[in-house]
Amino acid sequence: MSDETAASPLTVLVTGASSGIGEALVHCFARDGHHLVLVARREAALHALAKTLHDAHGTRADVLPADLAQSGAAAALAAALRRRRRAIDVLVNNAGVLEQGAFIQLGPQRCQRVIDLNVSGLTAMLAAFVPAMVRRGHGRVLNVASISAFAPVPGLATYAASKAYVLSLTESLAEELRDTGVTVTALCPGITATAMFDRAAQDNARVAQLPGILVGDVQEVAAEGYRACMAGDVITVPGMLNQAATVAGRAAPKWLLRRIAGILGRRMV
Repeated sequence: MSDETAASPLTVLVTGASSGIGEALVHCFARDGHHLVLVARREAALHALAKTLHDAHGTRADVLPADLAQSGAAAALAAALRRRRRAIDVLVNNAGVLEQGAFIQLGPQRCQRVIDLNVSGLTAMLAAFVPAMVRRGHGRVLNVASISAFAPVPGLATYAASKAYVLSLTESLAEELRDTGVTVTALCPGITATAMFDRAAQDNARVAQLPGILVGDVQEVAAEGYRACMAGDVITVPGMLNQAATVAGRAAPKWLLRRIAGILGRRMV
């Protein structure tokens, strides 16, 4: 447990909080007594989660529904919290969307949807909240990326590219903000058992046939992300298989990595 965890409660804003890794992360923070600001599009789901957190942990949780893919949404969220005089100590950028399929078949709107949320929305949240953290001299950021950030993924081309952006931005900001009291962490999970994975499996029978050993447990992924965030680690990859794949991918020549990814990816499309 870090000194911050053991000290006074922090105020933690989690995007994409209503399900999946985001919801699991919310419980990690709540168990240690931190206050939550829950952000997602589905207001009813957020209110249900807030009640669960209060009943289970006695945690205060504010609900702020927002569609972060919309221009200006992050700035409006920050303004609403300023009016409530709620300073954010920890920002968890978990909201994201996945579109699978061949790039030429997805169409521009579906690709743009990935970019608007995974890239533009996340960047806007950082711009809205990190400067105030730096002024106060303390803060934590956890950006949920993906193991796909480390290699090209045919069949998930735009999604993988968006997560590569998240990873690169995280590493850059971690260095820019060194010695400011603000840390930036990228959580890079592999395939994880969430509603997003379930939808992908429904759309693609080959995804549903993936061996269970390749599908991570969402609670374990969230616990690793929480630990890394509070410790100020820059990158964390949950799971030994994912860690091995990441190391191998970084060591392999780019042309070989593309070829292997292409063979595997085309089988999944």
